Amino acid sequence: MPSDSPAMDLEDVPGVGAKTAERLRELDDPAGALEREDVAAVASAPGISTGRAARIVRGAIRARHDDPGGFLATDRAREVYDAVLALLQERATTAYAEHRLATLYPTASASRIEEVAAFAERARERSLDPAVREALTDVEPITRPDGVTVRDRCLATADAETYQAATAAFPELPVEIVDDARGLADLARGYSSVVALDEAFAGVAIDGDVTVDPNAFDHPAEHVPERALAFFATNRASLRAAATVHRRAGMDAPVDLDELEGALADLAADGSVAGDDELERLSVAVDDLDAAVSTAESVANDRLREAIEERDVTIEGADLLSLVERGAGVDSLLSRELADEYAEAVTAAREHVADALALRDDEADLAVRIFGDEPTYPVERRDEAVSRLREELVAERDRRAAKRKRDLAARLADLRAGASDLVRDALELDVELAVARFCADFDCAPATRGGAGFDIESGRSPLLDVPFDEVEPVDYGVDGVALLSGVNSGGKTSTLDLVAVVVVLAHMGLPVPAEAARVPDVEELHYHAKSQGTLDAGAFESTLRDFAALTRGADAKCVLVDELESITEPGASAKIVAGILEALHGAGATGVFVSHLAGEVRDAADYDVDVDGIRAVGLEDGELVVERSPEKDLLARSTPELIVEKLAGEADDAAFYEDLLEKFDADAA
Repeated sequence: MPSDSPAMDLEDVPGVGAKTAERLRELDDPAGALEREDVAAVASAPGISTGRAARIVRGAIRARHDDPGGFLATDRAREVYDAVLALLQERATTAYAEHRLATLYPTASASRIEEVAAFAERARERSLDPAVREALTDVEPITRPDGVTVRDRCLATADAETYQAATAAFPELPVEIVDDARGLADLARGYSSVVALDEAFAGVAIDGDVTVDPNAFDHPAEHVPERALAFFATNRASLRAAATVHRRAGMDAPVDLDELEGALADLAADGSVAGDDELERLSVAVDDLDAAVSTAESVANDRLREAIEERDVTIEGADLLSLVERGAGVDSLLSRELADEYAEAVTAAREHVADALALRDDEADLAVRIFGDEPTYPVERRDEAVSRLREELVAERDRRAAKRKRDLAARLADLRAGASDLVRDALELDVELAVARFCADFDCAPATRGGAGFDIESGRSPLLDVPFDEVEPVDYGVDGVALLSGVNSGGKTSTLDLVAVVVVLAHMGLPVPAEAARVPDVEELHYHAKSQGTLDAGAFESTLRDFAALTRGADAKCVLVDELESITEPGASAKIVAGILEALHGAGATGVFVSHLAGEVRDAADYDVDVDGIRAVGLEDGELVVERSPEKDLLARSTPELIVEKLAGEADDAAFYEDLLEKFDADAA
């Protein structure tokens, strides 16, 4: 629900002090995050939880709409809002949406109400596809990867300012100061690759992997591809889920989904490149080299041992004497007698290394040198040849991995902004769907605002502890301030709750649980719940002060009160309630006072107080039967009167009960 208003200073946001503002400034675009109401982005600032982020965003909304707050003026009003918010949050799929919904609140700001109303209208048009909700379960806000560090290569410069800039732009890489080409050469001996940032080094011949790139700041993915790879590896599951959400919901994606999913398929969970058979071959060859050579030794020695065991070698005395005189040993004997067998054994060993490591021809040529042609027993590897082959395989692996990393990082770097938007849009969709589910579950319709009093047609309170489809619809409206009478358990309090819910939702900008509704534009909702017993003198005085404050000022108010007469003796209560009604009537407030003393209050008031009643039809099997919609100009009968009326219709002691009924009739007159 972003607006077009100018960005505000961070410390102008209610609840944001200097320390919090400093944390927010570590974001790439803190003002934009607040403007977009992006709770996840704000929560990515260091030390700020998601709940805290929601409160900060809410404060930014208030500041943007010049909203001083205070709409929910009493504890019971806040409880109704909390209950409504909980019903909304229950319909969210992601934790993000739950916190994001907390930025919706009742207000007197017309601009904010209209802003949310437009959002809600879009939300109600969303299809509630279960497949979309299923995909949303795996969508989480974008997170920053843990610190990425690269130590096998470095940047080099002779300039102090360039050093500072490179340190800030490439926190993942070591940045070294060098004085000349000799210093650059020294670095090349300690790092696998060096990137010189100064044009002055161009054309200097230096041994090692040294490149000169004064424009490295313009294409960081080429020199530190791990940055993009770590970002996408960390958020891979969420990005894939967000892509699925967009496809299933038919949403326009801010990034090419096929391109993104293809790039993610080439990325392993640890940030390395996946799906490259050649790179996999080289990696396995490096890892398995020692094991393959050891096995090859065994292969050669086993074959040679078998050949020796199978051969009868005869050495004449003169030949033996000649061998001894020449200092010859077994090797010479092998060379003379078992040369062919030795060659076959070594060939088998070489082939085993080549096959086990899946070596190419040029690599297999290096493997040949691991076992010499001169016969020996036992056959032993040449460690220098093994090291040479390892160096070649590692170098080839690292070259290919680096190239694949750079290529993949280049693909992903161009997708990063769109990928972040992809996830945010999916999460915001969940916010819309939660509102859409709320509206669908409670048969909500947009309310109008304006005029005096309120009108509710076929309204049903979602706060009742019964299934919503079993709640009886209520029609009710008042013009100004009215008294609401009715029997115990007849639905007076639930009617007050319904009015409070409608007023709260309408001032949040959300549809209300009714076929149609109109509420007045008010700046404060005062809902006073039923008092628990008679108050002591101090509490009674405090309560009177609270009501006296309602009559001060020009702010439009909606006042809902449940059985205020219980605060003191019935006789005094009627007079006090009458006086409060007079003051609120004079102030042009909208309100409903539930009272069992409606008749007494009406008699004590100095103006014609509207008295509405919830009509009791009678008793059936001991259960009260009522018409839930309040009737205008009706002083409803009490439960005792209904019981007396029921008994008067019976044969036993009928006269006694009829006399009692006459007293009720006299009081009503």
